[in-house]
Amino acid sequence: MKHKDVRLKRARVVPSFVMVAILSLVSLTGYSRAATQDNPTTPMTIILVRHAEKQIVPPENKDPDISVEGEKRAAELAKMFGDAGIGAIYVSQYKRTQQTVKPLADKLGIAATPIEAQKTPELIKQIRAQKAGQVVFVAGHNNTVPEVIAGLGGPKLPIIPETQYDNLYILTVNTDGSAKLLKLKYGSSQAVMGQGMMGPP
Repeated sequence: MKHKDVRLKRARVVPSFVMVAILSLVSLTGYSRAATQDNPTTPMTIILVRHAEKQIVPPENKDPDISVEGEKRAAELAKMFGDAGIGAIYVSQYKRTQQTVKPLADKLGIAATPIEAQKTPELIKQIRAQKAGQVVFVAGHNNTVPEVIAGLGGPKLPIIPETQYDNLYILTVNTDGSAKLLKLKYGSSQAVMGQGMMGPP
């Protein structure tokens, strides 16, 4: 078994103008579908976020909608990645992940594929089955996002703190199994304060 080369890069904040650089990174890994078909060694790019802010609800409500702040964050994702060449979107069975990607999916005309949050191995399997050079977007949960990153060859990260919704991960997976992770922040960090202390992650 080949040793996987895993490198982690961090950035603190991602203002809107910095997204130009991020989109350039995405385009370099999967710069065109035609080139991808001709070059099966083109790396795959996986963009991962935790779902946007959710409404504070009673504990018995296991499937809350996203909040007004969450809707703003979802709209920001559509602006950021609407032209990134995304070919597949994955969510869980919960509304908060589906609502997080809805503006992006609507803009791209792509139906998000739901996979149960407890079935991370199945999600990893489906991502790995994508064509070389594909750009994939995943909206998960504070515990599943780190699981997916590690399962695709990235570093093992801790569970995302319950009050954080602004983490953005871009994982580049080469055909030899090596991976590089770029960890960023996006959108408003103020919106995450005091959110989500009730209900599932």
